[in-house]
Amino acid sequence: MKTMIEDAIERVEGIFPFDGYIRRESRKYNVIAETVLRYLEPGSSILDFGCGPCDVTAVLQFLGFRCSSCDDLMDEWHGRSGNREKIKSFADKIGIDFRQTSDGTQKFEKNAYDMIMLNDVLEHLHDSPRDLLNDLLELAKPTGLLFVTVPNAVNVRKRAAVLLGRTNLPRFEGYYWYPGAWRGHVREYVRGDLVLLSSYLNLETLLLRGCDLMLEKFSVGMLRSAYVLATNAAPGLKDSWLLVAKKKRHWTPRKSLPWAHLDRMLGRSAPFYRQQGRISSNARGWKRRLTALGATRDSTTGWSRTAPG
Repeated sequence: MKTMIEDAIERVEGIFPFDGYIRRESRKYNVIAETVLRYLEPGSSILDFGCGPCDVTAVLQFLGFRCSSCDDLMDEWHGRSGNREKIKSFADKIGIDFRQTSDGTQKFEKNAYDMIMLNDVLEHLHDSPRDLLNDLLELAKPTGLLFVTVPNAVNVRKRAAVLLGRTNLPRFEGYYWYPGAWRGHVREYVRGDLVLLSSYLNLETLLLRGCDLMLEKFSVGMLRSAYVLATNAAPGLKDSWLLVAKKKRHWTPRKSLPWAHLDRMLGRSAPFYRQQGRISSNARGWKRRLTALGATRDSTTGWSRTAPG
């Protein structure tokens, strides 16, 4: 398997339109490909959502998977010197069904994919991933898989940075000078977040573990080897998390909670919120009573009694 994956990475590297972008020492391509091959047979269909320049997608395509991909291509570098056209041309050249879209999942067929994949996407979202992931899971087959990778918010490098009085967030100078709307990391994840994510999405977790996807950050080979050895003993300190989960039987999307449940979850136990709950309950009760009495709702003047016919 390893030789097959290395051959696929080498093929991609040979025709990829952006020199220096693919960092083989990161091990990202190996980890992702090994995970996909563990759960799917070549020929299976994969949708890579938030695919960027299709580098990971291309490796899987060369491994024999039928890949579709999607990205809005709105990162700052995507808009430079014809880069969007280069990405689209590269995807088309190797048979990836690439679609540039900013409206989420509307361009894709439901119940069509064996796996929905999001690599390093969720940490960039400014809002809850709830709606996006439920919509994406509707595109997966009834027994389809969700494959997610995200940076580990408490990896060993971030813990050390905080202990030294440094930030565990993106570097301030990059955030301050970023042109336009911020496209960097917004909320990174810990293991417990992904446990809850799988549960909220009504999925069966097949694999959840720490993994290394950013080993290129270690410029010295000895430091890299020491880091890998140490984090193999404590996987919760690795740089990223990897989740593979499966749709449960009779899966349906779940996009909201009753207000009472939401208030409890957000810690809204103060008298103000309890009073709001009573007001809402009383209002619903009065609405039912007025309707039963034959009243109608007038958007301008409010409730009025309907004259008996």
